[in-house]
Amino acid sequence: MRRILLAAAAVFIAFPAAAQERTIRVISGFAAGGAGDLMARLIAEYVPPIMPARGVVENRTGANGLIGAEAVARSAPDGNTVLQCPMGSMTITPNLPGVSMPIDPRTEMTGVANVALSTYALIVAARGPHQDVPGLLAAARARPGGLSYASAGVGSAQHLSAELLKARAGVDIVHVPYRGATPAVVDILGGRIDFMITNLGDVMRQIQGGELRLLALGDDAGSPLFPNARPISAFVPGLQMAGWFGICGPRGMTAAALAQWSDATRRGLENPQFRERLLANGLTPHFEDTASFNARIARDLTSWGEVIRAAGVRGD
Repeated sequence: MRRILLAAAAVFIAFPAAAQERTIRVISGFAAGGAGDLMARLIAEYVPPIMPARGVVENRTGANGLIGAEAVARSAPDGNTVLQCPMGSMTITPNLPGVSMPIDPRTEMTGVANVALSTYALIVAARGPHQDVPGLLAAARARPGGLSYASAGVGSAQHLSAELLKARAGVDIVHVPYRGATPAVVDILGGRIDFMITNLGDVMRQIQGGELRLLALGDDAGSPLFPNARPISAFVPGLQMAGWFGICGPRGMTAAALAQWSDATRRGLENPQFRERLLANGLTPHFEDTASFNARIARDLTSWGEVIRAAGVRGD
């Protein structure tokens, strides 16, 4: 009888402890299945347990990720709600004239830590006429306005990366925006679009499967998955195109919360399984603490603003 009472007491004590377990919400501003959602789920799986806490993902889609950012900006600054923030939402969208933003991430959000860099890939259909970057650029120069490139939408990182390529290479190529990378790739495979510059993770499996041809990677760091791929700078000197996926919080997030998140992110990225899963999805693990990450955001706000103004891109 005494054993039964002791066991019952142990169960009774355990319930309050479980009920008090800290839960952290990792908000994704994008739909399930995309790169942003994947990153949110990896962050929730590997970073909060270090604090320790339980991570859960919430998808709040719309406005190029800023609906999710709004939910975080309006939350308490205690570190219990953060945003998986990609480069586009934090540094491109705020620069676009004519865009209606629910919040301004420049004044209402802060960087917490960077998690990974996203290599960009210049891809064409494997069965198409373009065999390499010099051949693609030569075809564009021979027929100004005769070639086309796809993007995941006006003002997206894919759009602006291709505009940067056009400006640096001195070519005239028509932009065809889509609602995401997937339908764009379908039309590239169908021969209706000539090329696209997008996150390597978006097209990695089609490249490996032989459906798409990888002409170049967007930055000099390259990818261990495609060690023989050449950087775009080998053909257009000085050109670099890459993205990032980090963690952001509301402006005014406490110093203690920032420090805890930064330390947990650093320690989380030391986990070989976390690193392997990032690499398997075309992402390069890359930790930056709060100060370094905010410096990166400031630099990219400036550089992408220059690209937008030079290309005359508007978001309306």
